[in-house]
Amino acid sequence: MAPPWRWLILQGMEAPPSIPRHRTAIHRGDLSRPVKCTLGDGLIDAVSTVFDYGCGHGEDVELLTAQGLVCAGWDPVFSPDRSVQEADVVNLGYVINVIEDPGERSATLREAWGLARKLLVVAAQVEVAGRGQARVEFGDGILTRLGTFQKFYGQGELKEYLEEQLGIEAIPAALGVFYLFKDEALRQQFLANRYHRRAAAPRQRLSERRFEENRELLDPFMAALAALGRLPDLEEFQQAAEVISRFGSLKRAFALVRRVTGADSWETLRRHRTEDLLVYLALARFRKRPPIGQLPRGLRRDIRAFFSTYTAACRQADELLFRAGDAAAIDAACQRSPVGKLLPNALYVHKSALDSLEPLLRVYEGCGRAFLGEVEGANLVKLHRFSGKISYLIYPDFDSDPHPALLRCVKLSLRTRQLECYDYAQSANPPVLHRKETFLHPEHPLHAKFARLTEQEERHGLLDDAATIGTRAGWQARLRQAGFTLRGHRLVRGTSS
Repeated sequence: MAPPWRWLILQGMEAPPSIPRHRTAIHRGDLSRPVKCTLGDGLIDAVSTVFDYGCGHGEDVELLTAQGLVCAGWDPVFSPDRSVQEADVVNLGYVINVIEDPGERSATLREAWGLARKLLVVAAQVEVAGRGQARVEFGDGILTRLGTFQKFYGQGELKEYLEEQLGIEAIPAALGVFYLFKDEALRQQFLANRYHRRAAAPRQRLSERRFEENRELLDPFMAALAALGRLPDLEEFQQAAEVISRFGSLKRAFALVRRVTGADSWETLRRHRTEDLLVYLALARFRKRPPIGQLPRGLRRDIRAFFSTYTAACRQADELLFRAGDAAAIDAACQRSPVGKLLPNALYVHKSALDSLEPLLRVYEGCGRAFLGEVEGANLVKLHRFSGKISYLIYPDFDSDPHPALLRCVKLSLRTRQLECYDYAQSANPPVLHRKETFLHPEHPLHAKFARLTEQEERHGLLDDAATIGTRAGWQARLRQAGFTLRGHRLVRGTSS
């Protein structure tokens, strides 16, 4: 096996002269995708140490340091004199895909894994059907026009490679970005958090003197209750001892809260938390579901509170996962969904409304995220009713454009794991949206605004012929023929110049 990449440099040796790896390093004015993912998922915080192994020009190191985080980096060409060091989080971003020797590639990955105390983040180029560019084969990758090497992985192929090399499950964060956790409890907490809805405490409905006198203590108590969906343990709420001192027990304090705010809202929060756990446990079956002793203590308390036993919880989760593979069950769930736009072959839902779907559809969509991670920029999700496919749609101007154009669609077949990408960036006539409010939850702050425009357009018959207005050109032609134009989300008489 070839020696690892860093060892070659330290020995004064160079990579094969015909493969100038350093040319793959690009200048960026923003954080790289893997670092953005890790920050967004809360896996880097103020107390984390970060090491960028193969940092290129060092933008990630500079930008994270500017945010007050403890971050260092090393690169064989641009920062060879810096020390290689352990850290809580190690980023190996777009490194393994530029190493043409498979043995050296493996050794580099293993060395990065050895440096990570809690988490290794690995990113590599992935290949998606539909890009349509001819490539020159070189080994198990390609040679670019700059003479550099790039190995393009399939999403599933990259996951399998990482797991084979390191013997640990690789969790997709995004296309081509994976998390590898050293700590099993941390991994399970991260996975559970993906499906944990955040809720605010119910509002006060009645006035009661004792509640008002203790408001400064009961407000944070209610926030903890809302976050957990159950009574907190003593170590989960810092002011638990004070609550017990004033009310005798947490249960008595909660009884007062229920009287003042109403019991129904708390039952809804409990039901939601139960559903969140079922979704997490159902999707955990794709991986090897851990024994309860490997779960974080908070999750163990949740399971006891909502299901009594881990066995009972897993049994319900298995039933849910089994139904997610039944096309008839998915179709029925789409038809009864209280949110989303139902079309003959699919249910379209805005990303913000996914948590409002029933658990079966949340598991169905979760199967897609379990393979892809987050699809960057995707704000609409298409749940195919019959084919076992999920599409993630990117409409960059969804909020601001009354009829936004589709930029990109990433479609995954859950049955075959085949991934396809449709790109409309260069299209002169991309698909556009209508009736935007139908994708949103009715309580979304933009729902009413979008609905007013739809009512105007329906009143003037602009949406009657759906077959002709589905593209930008068709829609603009329809507006011109009817003598209308749009000013923001308002329909006005007169054509645009």
